[in-house]
Amino acid sequence: MLRNTLKTSPLLFLFLLALAVDNAAADRLGEPVVRETVDKIIRPLMQAHNLPGMAVAVAIDGKSTFCNYGVASRETGQPITNETLFELGSISKTFTATLAAYAQLNGDLSLSESVSKYLPSLRGSSFDKISLLHLGTHTSGGLPLQVPENIKNTDQLMEYLKHWHPPYAAGTYRMYSNVGIGLLGMATAERMHRSFEDAMERTLLPALGLTQSYINVPTDQMPRYAQGYTADDKPIRVSPGVLASEAYGIKSCSSDMIRFLIANMQPTPLGSVEKDDKLHHAITDTHTGYFRAGEMTQDLIWEQYPFPVELKRLLAGNSSTMINEATAVTQLSKPLPPQANVLINKTGSTNGFAAYVAFIPAKQMGIVILANKRYDIDQRVTAAYEILTQLDLRSSSTNN
Repeated sequence: MLRNTLKTSPLLFLFLLALAVDNAAADRLGEPVVRETVDKIIRPLMQAHNLPGMAVAVAIDGKSTFCNYGVASRETGQPITNETLFELGSISKTFTATLAAYAQLNGDLSLSESVSKYLPSLRGSSFDKISLLHLGTHTSGGLPLQVPENIKNTDQLMEYLKHWHPPYAAGTYRMYSNVGIGLLGMATAERMHRSFEDAMERTLLPALGLTQSYINVPTDQMPRYAQGYTADDKPIRVSPGVLASEAYGIKSCSSDMIRFLIANMQPTPLGSVEKDDKLHHAITDTHTGYFRAGEMTQDLIWEQYPFPVELKRLLAGNSSTMINEATAVTQLSKPLPPQANVLINKTGSTNGFAAYVAFIPAKQMGIVILANKRYDIDQRVTAAYEILTQLDLRSSSTNN
């Protein structure tokens, strides 16, 4: 496979170097302490929601601890491991954003340009006044959350969008949208002169060192693909639809996802972007803040909060209101450069899977929570918050 023949990327080298350097610092807590903290919170959560399986990974100073629970399939009893594949749902959007930021650094596109510049079939439509940045920040003016059910292919989607009129001016309201990030992914792939799936699976994911992440799970990897379950315990897996790959299509495991979070927490040097360091910069660029929206700052897909942050504020930013309703936004007079003292997070759901990731650059601490059953977002956020808070307190106590 092509991804296995690629040379080690500069970003992966930095990641491996960070692991070697920071292991001693991570020993201030140690794996047993991390496991004890995670167990205390995750086991009751699984019992309360009758979750078949969960994979939790915690990174502290570049060192990862993996905690696996339950089964990947109730039918087979196969246990969850670090390599069990879960549907990431909307966490996939963070990869689409990273690919777009990388394409911008390579000169393939500019996020400030109109959508119709890069998708010519939309010229003369409302997308003449909507930028790629609006797509990546959910501020395009009110694109729907989902692609309408009657749309079955890209041609039908383009025809629908030609006649779509936004209820709000671009940049004034945030409305969470799979369609928006899907279009950003389409435009990015178009400028890279390849399919989105090819750009993601053969360029970005291998460059990140994520060798066990896919849009289309290969046949020989299907045994690792967990069975998903609906809230009422019916077996289900995601059904690919229009823009699924760009918006919610990635399947990954806890070992790859914690690696991705560690890459997101690595400090980036200021100044000009060196050619061999573009991917590292692209990741950091997705942490730039563009709009104030309710309780959080909207980055390029990622959502950030000043740290320390109260759980109440974090729950408000991840509420159903923020997903399903329009929220007035304030565009920052100047984009907010990537910050260290912030908590950055993203939720992800499909009908049969639930996921959440969060990280705090200043603390070099992050968490991945994956489950093969859908359950409430507020429960995921609360569990992650409690784990990170307790580990931070124990770390501070150890240092003192």
